[in-house]
Amino acid sequence: MRLPVNPPVAPMLAKPVDQIPDGPYCFEPKWDGFRSIIFRDSGEVEIGSRNERPMTRYFPELVEAVLANLPERCVIDGEIVIPDADGRQLDFEALLQRIHPAASRVDLLAGQTPAHFVAFDLLALDDTDLTGQPFEERRAALEGALAAAGSPIHLTPLTTDRDQATEWFSQFEGAGLDGLIAKPRSVTYQPDKRVMLKIKHERTADCVVAGYRVHKSGPDAIGSLLLGLFTDSGDLASVGVVGAFPMARRRELFTELQPLVTTFDDHPWNWAKQETGTRTPRKAEGSRWNAGKDLSFVPLSPERVVEVRYDHMEGVRFRHTTQFVRWRPDRDPPSCTYAQLEEPVSFDLAEILTLKERHA
Repeated sequence: MRLPVNPPVAPMLAKPVDQIPDGPYCFEPKWDGFRSIIFRDSGEVEIGSRNERPMTRYFPELVEAVLANLPERCVIDGEIVIPDADGRQLDFEALLQRIHPAASRVDLLAGQTPAHFVAFDLLALDDTDLTGQPFEERRAALEGALAAAGSPIHLTPLTTDRDQATEWFSQFEGAGLDGLIAKPRSVTYQPDKRVMLKIKHERTADCVVAGYRVHKSGPDAIGSLLLGLFTDSGDLASVGVVGAFPMARRRELFTELQPLVTTFDDHPWNWAKQETGTRTPRKAEGSRWNAGKDLSFVPLSPERVVEVRYDHMEGVRFRHTTQFVRWRPDRDPPSCTYAQLEEPVSFDLAEILTLKERHA
């Protein structure tokens, strides 16, 4: 490739803030997918990941879409996403399945769960390096470059109206999106620098602590606590983990939790008693992302309750690792159910992908 900006390039990043900012910002939805930079030089296409690793082989259908929809020579920053079967929400689990070592499996999934690319920045066009230009100018050039593009290539919606952005923040979560990105209108493209802002949904939930994994530093410290919520049928479902503790606290927790250590015989996550297909920590002892990594856990009697902070759910589980808030000795474990979780308002993903609104 001989482009003005050549791979690998680290994407420009965002730092978290608590609220939607005032000021000269452009606001966009925060997509929940694989951050990617696409490079096209005539018939050559390369898809780079957030970690600057090539992902081209995993998305052959996107290579075809790039050749059909993008300018002959360009570099575009965006997000790879996959809609669910109904096309109404993002399906991150399906996206995870696309990273597979077998070419036959890649080709099969490309047909079964085809990916889409949502573009939100233009780094280069023809022989022009645009990274030194203000974002508003890059955005205008991106709109022109994608004027004739069709699905599965999309231009992310953008607004400079804070009130409109606030509405998007609450509406778009129902389609599986992750919040908002606020970009200073004059910002240049700065790879690997946190010069944008991200505003994510934050909620809390009271969860049962049903196990732990030891820390990589040794067997006397907690790596993460395994969290559960009770279903309507009374089963304790595995919903995620909490794991960000200072090292001293990890060792204190290890000592505190030893009286609760039990066997799998009477534990609700006894894998031998689970129905086929139930997702539990025991089912996930091997990780497809870390070959040979031991993800086994120490079972605890489900007696302690912890309040954690989370952003949103992916199916029946927390989408990301949660953050510790406080212990809840006043809560009875059976009271920790899914009923406490806030349900986002339903919103159709297709409406977002086709939204062209842009406030000057």
